[in-house]
Amino acid sequence: MSSNSKNEQTPSTLEEVGGALTRTEQYIENNKKRLSYIVGIIVVVVLAYIGYQKLYIAPMEKEAGAAMFNAEFYFEKDSFRLALDGDGQSLGFLDVIDQFGPSSSGNLATYYAGICYLQLGEFENAIEYLDSYSGNDLLVSSMATGALGDAYLEMGDDTKAIDKYMAAAHDNPNTFTTPVFLMKAGYLYEKQGKKDLALKVYEEIQKQYSKTNEGRKIDKYIARVKAQM
Repeated sequence: MSSNSKNEQTPSTLEEVGGALTRTEQYIENNKKRLSYIVGIIVVVVLAYIGYQKLYIAPMEKEAGAAMFNAEFYFEKDSFRLALDGDGQSLGFLDVIDQFGPSSSGNLATYYAGICYLQLGEFENAIEYLDSYSGNDLLVSSMATGALGDAYLEMGDDTKAIDKYMAAAHDNPNTFTTPVFLMKAGYLYEKQGKKDLALKVYEEIQKQYSKTNEGRKIDKYIARVKAQM
């Protein structure tokens, strides 16, 4: 029965496939001009994008990188206002954003600006710029998200701060930033009275990041939380 059934169904199946191919061919035949127009648009868009990257973005990258040099120098010296606004002769991060925004350096300047505002206590501005950062560097992205947590914490929004700390810890797990942000989240969980969540975070540090600075002292935090549960 199975063999006969398969033999009987095969011609029908072939006819259906053949019919589908015929309909597709007919559609292409009837819409040649339209399809050619669509393909032409796609080609133009792709070529325009390549040209934009090579002729506009690439030269901008070099200029932006050079323009940021003094702003980064001031940033490293903790002269955050000069880093933001410039010194009258060299550009600050805000100028770099305005003039070279589409470049990767302009995007990095957005991160720097957010950190500068955070250090200056201008937390709403810090949130605006840090939230606008969209770079491809995973470590910087984690630090930007964690800095958002710091800004929300300073503004008294512990819940948003925890969300940002946990996101910063887990978006790009690493031994440099992850345990730091997990510790911050754990502390805030404790502050909120959520001992079970604090314990979970601390135990994650203990199991996965025991050799970090946070991991070497985590046992006392775990013991403290357990004693309160």
